[in-house]
Amino acid sequence: MVTNNKVLLTNLILVMFLGSLLLTGCNSFPTNASSSSDTLSDTQIEPVSTNTSSKEMTDNLPRLEGMAKVELTVNGSPVILEINGVDAPITAGNFVDLVQKGVYDGLVFHRVIKSPQPFVAQGGDPQGKDPNFPVSRLGTGGYVDESGSKRLIPLEIKLEGDSEPTYSKGLGQQAGVSSPNVALKHERGALAMARSAPPDSASSQFYIALADLEFLDGDYAVFGKVVQGMDVVNGINQGDRIESAKVIEGTENLQ
Repeated sequence: MVTNNKVLLTNLILVMFLGSLLLTGCNSFPTNASSSSDTLSDTQIEPVSTNTSSKEMTDNLPRLEGMAKVELTVNGSPVILEINGVDAPITAGNFVDLVQKGVYDGLVFHRVIKSPQPFVAQGGDPQGKDPNFPVSRLGTGGYVDESGSKRLIPLEIKLEGDSEPTYSKGLGQQAGVSSPNVALKHERGALAMARSAPPDSASSQFYIALADLEFLDGDYAVFGKVVQGMDVVNGINQGDRIESAKVIEGTENLQ
């Protein structure tokens, strides 16, 4: 009975986290299990039309045709990320392109959840470039290009055995599938994109899983993993900054 109650409590906590992730947009992960009030309004979200084909959605976005590695420096120590353009070419290409543009240099980890159980470390809001911008207000920003337009990328999920990813559609719990057979899973150290409720609303914000989070599989796009420095990731606290981000392998694979 004690074991069953413990399982039920864990499942309840995870459901509360997931609900907050959906409700708070790119400010996806609250500092606790309570709901957040800083949701994105419809005017802040510009989802790709569901009538747009995958090819039309992705034609003008960077692609990573292969693998790459990115080094983040956090608290003076390196974190090496393996970026998977084989199974998530658009999501991976977007991240590598933003790293090369220097977008992540100096940005804040504005949501770090370690209790009541390890969850995520989330960062990548460009508003955090301003040292005077309050960390408590971060979580609604995304990458804005030279034309003044916010770059949005489609939800990209590849199932094992599929030759191409599925775009703009959740394939996990949001679609009623409890254990989707995804190619890239939310295992501890997984690198994935934060987004708001519309599937095509990710931009620059990302998170690193601090534990296995299989209940997110199929609904949020994993595009890489930590291959070195997970101890550094575990030591990240809310307000810590990415001192630098650079591509150390695979730049030739960015198209």
